[in-house]
Amino acid sequence: MALGDLLIESGLITPSQWDQAETAARQGSQGPIQALAAAGVISEEDVLQTLGQRLGLEVVSLAEGPPGPAIANTLSVRFLREHRIFPYQFQDGTLTVAMADPTDSESIEGLRVALGLRIRVCLAREAEILQAIERAYSNPATSMERIIDEISPEEGEGLLAGLDEDVAHLREVAQEAPVVRLVNLIITRAVEVGASDIHIEPFEGKLRIRYRIDGVLHETDAPPVRLQAAIASRVKLMAKMNIAERRLPQDGRIKLKVLNRAIDLRVSTIPTIYGESVVMRILDRESVFLTLDRLGFPEREQRQFERRMQRPYGIILVTGPTGSGKTTTLYASLDKINSPDRKIITIEDPVEYQLNGVNQIQVKPKIGLTFANGLRHIVRQDPDVILVGEIRDGETADIAIHAALTGHLVFSTLHTNDAAGAVTRLQDMGIESYLIASSVLGILAQRLVRLVCRECREPFPVDGEIRREIAQNGDDLETYRGRGCEACNYTGYRGRTGIYEFLIVDEEVRRLVLQKTSAQVIKQAAVATGMRTLREDGWEKVQRGITSVSEVLRVTQEETEVETAVPHEEVSRPIPLTPGAAARMTEP
Repeated sequence: MALGDLLIESGLITPSQWDQAETAARQGSQGPIQALAAAGVISEEDVLQTLGQRLGLEVVSLAEGPPGPAIANTLSVRFLREHRIFPYQFQDGTLTVAMADPTDSESIEGLRVALGLRIRVCLAREAEILQAIERAYSNPATSMERIIDEISPEEGEGLLAGLDEDVAHLREVAQEAPVVRLVNLIITRAVEVGASDIHIEPFEGKLRIRYRIDGVLHETDAPPVRLQAAIASRVKLMAKMNIAERRLPQDGRIKLKVLNRAIDLRVSTIPTIYGESVVMRILDRESVFLTLDRLGFPEREQRQFERRMQRPYGIILVTGPTGSGKTTTLYASLDKINSPDRKIITIEDPVEYQLNGVNQIQVKPKIGLTFANGLRHIVRQDPDVILVGEIRDGETADIAIHAALTGHLVFSTLHTNDAAGAVTRLQDMGIESYLIASSVLGILAQRLVRLVCRECREPFPVDGEIRREIAQNGDDLETYRGRGCEACNYTGYRGRTGIYEFLIVDEEVRRLVLQKTSAQVIKQAAVATGMRTLREDGWEKVQRGITSVSEVLRVTQEETEVETAVPHEEVSRPIPLTPGAAARMTEP
């Protein structure tokens, strides 16, 4: 029986969930089990226990290396990675292999025929198998230590001392193999751990590298500060930036093939007193964007949101700070209503996902293609639906509002703390209150909270005012945290979900908008008619064991609140740079 059928028959997943996991696995670098775990459908522990009981297989931990060079050297590392197999024990003519999918009979038979050995199968987590392969088979010449050793200390110090005089030498070093491999290693490891940003920051006597994973920065191993100039120059060369200009901020883009995935990097450099600080935003062009029902919407709010998406005209706004998932929500909304009888046009900065059947425009301010200018021409293209990546100024807001009033359904984003604040922000931009009241259908505020790791979740009680606030919806309260394990990189969290606040612009809200009342009064009126706030949705997810108290406080806490309301529950350690990662990145 196939793996998916086993899990479906055991009641762990539904057929549609398995189909989605297989799709995610085909388009990404993870297997279907990891895709299910990342989506919060099941935990790998549940899968291992189920398969172990059903198939009578042992579950093992992969602390040991491969079973000696005689056996290990006859195996294809690519085959082992692709099929998630690790050979870790050889005894009496029997090779024991750990597998994530023990139903893969073709791979087992291939090993048996190729090696002429009896094959014994046991179970292990997919991440552990990949890490074991990496440890056992990676070429040590690609490790960070070996790469750094190839660059002499005198050369690195010379780069720091003579930056202004020798740009040609700096360019030459930035193109040499050790520096190239070092930057490749940093980027590839970021993609492997699912980072959204890479920060390379010089300080006095230290170079710091940090990855933003699930919205939080984590420090990782860094090369010595003497290589800062060479690393920054290599990144700037890749991004087609001017390496001779170190006094002014610069922006650029890099296109790469990492782990067989097409990756875009938005690069930003700024001068600091100790050298150039580099930040790279990772945009995975082959990422599978999530559908609305997988974003964490409460059932009632999702129904209300989807009803307004079916309106023929009007504007729907999504608000929140940078990195709160607004773009993902908008793309999921477009995917929901995308059909052959609708023309959809977007104008974005940047285009983060590619949507089939949707005309997508990239903002290019240098040649005059701004949000406002692009939107002015979009309305002449006879669209039914328009997505404006962000309303940044009064001109863009005015055109978007008038497009919504003249027969177009418009989606856009604003940077405000809550849903009601979007009304006052539009008024501050110079939009008349009657236009806002007539055009806005609803305003969605959202934040992203990290999911407590299912592999190491444990009860973590809270007391006092926080407990009373959470328990308003019920006295039976148990809160959780992640202890920290290998599956979550010892952070206690794995993946993210959204918390939401959806303000419906009904007759009462329209009346208050026309009267130019404050955002606080509008919010109170919406709550009185049933709107659930961001904090309340967060507490509901805490009660269900999805996220932790500290996560909800982190993304919703106001400045006047005490930030130490609960004990600090984070667990983290530096993320190691995996040996061999640099060899798996290529420029297209």
